[in-house]
This record gives sequence, C-alpha cells and structure tokens, in this order.
Amino acid sequence: MPESTITPDGAPETPHLPLTPADEGSRTRLAGWFSALVSLAMLVAVVIELRKLEFGQVLELLPSHAGFWVFFAAYYMALPISEWLIYRRMWPIPFVLGMAALLRKLVSNELLLGYLGEAQFYGWVRSHLKLEATPFGAIKDVTILSALTGNIMTLLMLIFAWPLVSSGQIGMEMKSTFLSLGVVLVTSFAILLFRQKLFTLPKRELWFISLVHVLRILAVLACSAMMWHLVLPDVSVTLWIVLATLRMLLSRLPLLPNKDVVFAGLAVFLMGHEVQVAGLMTLMAVMLLVAHLCVGAIFGAVGLLDSRSAK
Repeated sequence: MPESTITPDGAPETPHLPLTPADEGSRTRLAGWFSALVSLAMLVAVVIELRKLEFGQVLELLPSHAGFWVFFAAYYMALPISEWLIYRRMWPIPFVLGMAALLRKLVSNELLLGYLGEAQFYGWVRSHLKLEATPFGAIKDVTILSALTGNIMTLLMLIFAWPLVSSGQIGMEMKSTFLSLGVVLVTSFAILLFRQKLFTLPKRELWFISLVHVLRILAVLACSAMMWHLVLPDVSVTLWIVLATLRMLLSRLPLLPNKDVVFAGLAVFLMGHEVQVAGLMTLMAVMLLVAHLCVGAIFGAVGLLDSRSAK
C-alpha cells in the first residue's frame, strides 16, 4: 500500500495510485475511439457543406496566376506547420503523420466546433505517441498562448490603427470598439495573472511557443497581402498589408457587429475598390471552405482507417 505524504499545512495528502498497464491501455483505446468519432463527424460535415456549395461559382472565381496558389498554400498551412514545429520540439512526432493529425485538428475546429480539434489531437497523441507524461498540459499551453499572442497582436494593431479608427470615417462604432477592447484586455490580463497555475511547460518553452505564434501571424498577414495583390495588381503590396492587418484586427474584436460592413468601409476609405474587394473576399471565403472540405474528406477518411488499424 502506498505511503501517505504530508502537505505543507500539515494535513495528510491522499496517496495517488499508479496507473496499471490495463488502465493505460483502456485510456488509449478511449482516445482512439474519440478520434474516430470526430473523424466520422468531420466526414458528415463535409457532405453537408458540399450540398450547399455552388461549384459553378467556385470555378468562376478561381484565379489562374500560379503565384497565387503558392501563397494560398502557405496561408493555409501556416497554422499546422507552426504547431508541428512547436510539438516536434517536445515530442518525437513524425512530420507526415503529425501534419495529418494537425490538419484534421484545423478542419475539426473550422467545420465542427471550436477547440474540438484540440480534443481530437489529444486523442491522436495518446494513441500514437509513447509519452511518459500526459500531453494534456502541453496542448493546453499551446492553445492558451495562441489566444494570448493573438490578443497582444490585436492590441498592437489597434494602437497603430487608432487614428483611423477614432476618425469615425470607416464605420466602426466606438462603443463596440471599446467593449471589444475591454474583453481582449481582461482575458489577456487574466491569463497573465494566473499564468503560474495555467501553464505547465517551463518558461523557456513558453517563450519559444509564443515566438512561433507571432511569426505565424506575421506570415499569414504577408501571404494574405500577396494573394490579394496578385488578384488586384493595381493596388500596392504595402496597402494590401495595411488592409490585411486591419482585417485581422476586425476579426479578433469579439463584440464588434457588422464586421463585413466595417471592412467594406475600410476598403472604400483606403482604396476606393468596394466592388473588387467584395469579390476578393468572396473568393477567399469560398476557397477556404473548399480547402477545408477537401482536407476534411481526405484526412477524415484516413483518421477512420487509422483508428480501426490501431485497435
């Protein structure tokens, strides 16, 4: 029988019994079943979304410039590649299988439910990687730092864009802007205040993860600007970078209504290309949906087969 230990306040601490191989195997099987269920749900979501999609409209919007597709691929893969770099630093996660799992995580979050992908990825790690410690703490830290770095980047964007925002010429309501800013500040402050209880990884690893998240955000902004410039080459890359930054700012302000209307106002104010920018944003929305559907169909099926073979 394991011995009890004494806590700093003098009270006896309840002993923790080690997991038996049978318990560990049961948890691994449960994680594999959960990953399979999410893969099945992903396939169902793909079928539902495919029935809504107008393929004629998609074909009309597709650009022919080869460079556009290079930047679109980099834009789409920025998140899974950055996360693979983070997790590869901690675990022996192979590139091909790891990228497949991270792409499934991305599509699960986009097509099904936010943060469901993290739960599925946790199940995949438990069933495929032999780790001494549970991966929950590392996945939690990466997710929290992603939100925190996004909030910090949003605040920096808002500081630089404040003269334009406060001018009232782009249609942003100051009340909604301040409320959104308050939410961003409160959540960021809460994470920093309780960081010792929230985070599991060492400080050096947390700084590395934060740096990768920041570089990923900057890469997404650069790829967005280059894609838009290739579609509308009359507009300079610099102006597209400004517009991409402001669009990311709008997307991360939680309580700001009519974000599409505000972005259209931004486009008119900065460029005077309302119709072209509206068509460009439609193009990007449709292409991202098609990419999610293709990736979801492929890796959802692979996830099901992988889960069955792992039993």
